[in-house]
Amino acid sequence: MSIRIAAIRSLFAFLFVLCPAVLFAATTETPNVVLFFIDDMGFGDIGPFGGDIPTPHLDQLAKEGRRFTNFLVTSGVCSASRAALMTGCYHRRVGIAGALSPGSNIGLHPHEDTIADVLKKKGYATAIFGKWHLGDHPEFLPPSQGFDEYFGLPYSNDMWPYHPGIVSLPAGDPRKNQYPPLRLIEGSERLPEIVTGERQKMLTKWYTERAVQFIKNNKEKPFFLYIPHSMVHVPLYVSDDFAGKSGKGLFGDVVMEVDWSVGEVMKTLRQLELDKNTLVIFTSDNGPWLSYGDHAGTARPLREGKGTSWEGGVRVPTVFWMPGKIPANSTCDQLVSTIDILPTLAHLADAPLPERKIDGKDIRPLMFGEPNALSPHEAFAIYFNRQLHAVRDTRWKLTLPHQYRTMEGQTPGKDGIPGTYAQRQASLALYDLVNDVGETTDVSGEHPEIFKRLQEAAATILADLGEGNNEGPGVRPAARIGELRNARANQ
Repeated sequence: MSIRIAAIRSLFAFLFVLCPAVLFAATTETPNVVLFFIDDMGFGDIGPFGGDIPTPHLDQLAKEGRRFTNFLVTSGVCSASRAALMTGCYHRRVGIAGALSPGSNIGLHPHEDTIADVLKKKGYATAIFGKWHLGDHPEFLPPSQGFDEYFGLPYSNDMWPYHPGIVSLPAGDPRKNQYPPLRLIEGSERLPEIVTGERQKMLTKWYTERAVQFIKNNKEKPFFLYIPHSMVHVPLYVSDDFAGKSGKGLFGDVVMEVDWSVGEVMKTLRQLELDKNTLVIFTSDNGPWLSYGDHAGTARPLREGKGTSWEGGVRVPTVFWMPGKIPANSTCDQLVSTIDILPTLAHLADAPLPERKIDGKDIRPLMFGEPNALSPHEAFAIYFNRQLHAVRDTRWKLTLPHQYRTMEGQTPGKDGIPGTYAQRQASLALYDLVNDVGETTDVSGEHPEIFKRLQEAAATILADLGEGNNEGPGVRPAARIGELRNARANQ
């Protein structure tokens, strides 16, 4: 009998070492989830990724958690990136591209399952405090997309009449009237007060206060808390508590306040003893908006930034944290993406995946540090403005011919007024991102087999999703407000 018991104990010890994700799924209660999604934060903007702005709370998060250094969004622009995060799909698949304007006739289709929809099926309380940017008609807003609570801006905080680049235009310029008054939204209702500069200064604090209260209100049941901060997107605003505190200019002050927000949420989780059963994810929607110069961050050592498909536009700083489950002070260099968050959370919560096809994969083996775990993506698509720009795996990147913008050789912006981009042409090329993360040297001639493999992968992706107005069979259309309202009227 003792030999049998010893054998059983050995088996469990073996499983614990090799299969932490399996044991976690079988033994823990349903985890809470907090997801920070920062706007336009570059790869090199925070301490855990080499930044020189003081970020003590993020430094601690990374020390206790796991850095993902090869973490991608599907496109270097707001709405497309957010659609992919929320649905676990390439944004091309769900019909969202670019950055939606105020009053846009299209938005994320309510028929698509968001992270909030998936987790609500397992009894989660769900909330978003921050920027949505997936359609601002009531039918497109978070309460129609699985969220119980919503407070924030419907789109980017620069889509307002007081943007410095608009205010500085000469009288009579029609661009002065391109944006309506900006208002915060509570639930599906626009609040009456117009958002001014003084109110923008309070956005990070207001979102944080709402997030803390939501945690306190739902401490007895599982919750999904989504905090897509409006900052560090221009125009930059910071509360008086952080103005001038970073020693790194206004941008540094804004980053410090975002770091404070992380700290407030983490402090609340610890005070309520929720930290051992809460997964915290910190990431960004795309790289820095480089034309804004001293009001933008940095993607160093990556190439370019927001609005491009180079690594500086689509590779973002990311930390996963869950004490006792995610290995502390660890790093993952395998290719992972925002589209993987939905299926991973679904598996953690034992919730069914969406019935419609998704592109994300379960990354629990990578998240929990299983030995020899590899990226689940053999080929990852990077679309921009409906064009397939690149295909990646963990090491290699194929770029397809396309035009892109750059600040190389240009005068950078200053004090909130942007500089002017130059236009360049990318060619068909292969980059070795392990040895050349700055994408400087085409190595297609040295690695013809890999070059051919990724070209074949690109052809497969195009056959499914298409390009431009030639949508492939795998594309599902975005919702159109007129069609939604007509369908509702005819019910």
